[in-house]
Amino acid sequence: METFIKALPAVIAAAGGTEEVVEAACLSAWKHAVGETLSERAIAEKLDGATLVVAVEDKIWQRQLEQMRDQFLFRLNKVLGRPLVKTLEFRIAPEQFKVERSGSRVDLETPRPAIPIELLSAASAIEDAGLRKAFLGAAVSCVSRLERSEISDQI
Repeated sequence: METFIKALPAVIAAAGGTEEVVEAACLSAWKHAVGETLSERAIAEKLDGATLVVAVEDKIWQRQLEQMRDQFLFRLNKVLGRPLVKTLEFRIAPEQFKVERSGSRVDLETPRPAIPIELLSAASAIEDAGLRKAFLGAAVSCVSRLERSEISDQI
């Protein structure tokens, strides 16, 4: 995959910048630019002109990602080798995040600990999947503990 990502600028140039190739390159580059973990929470859907439309699960994710918009644009265009994406549109689309586990659908309305964007970003830099999972597990546990202590302090 790394070889493919490095070849994206050459592929775009060889294709003469055709819309289909540019869009496919942008969708692939998004996953690489934001990292595997974050790309599961922010799914690049389409390129509309120079705007990459990214589906997010809810308003919270939308706000957090909008705060990092410039950083994502820089990373994305760096991977592409040229400034093809001028803007990012974070669209709320919860239906994109229904995933199958053990043959059954998971209801995303079920409460689960929120993972701060900073932790997801840090986790995406960890190449080893097992270590990344352990890091996120420990981080979620810590965040949950802190939230519980804040709630009990308020009571």
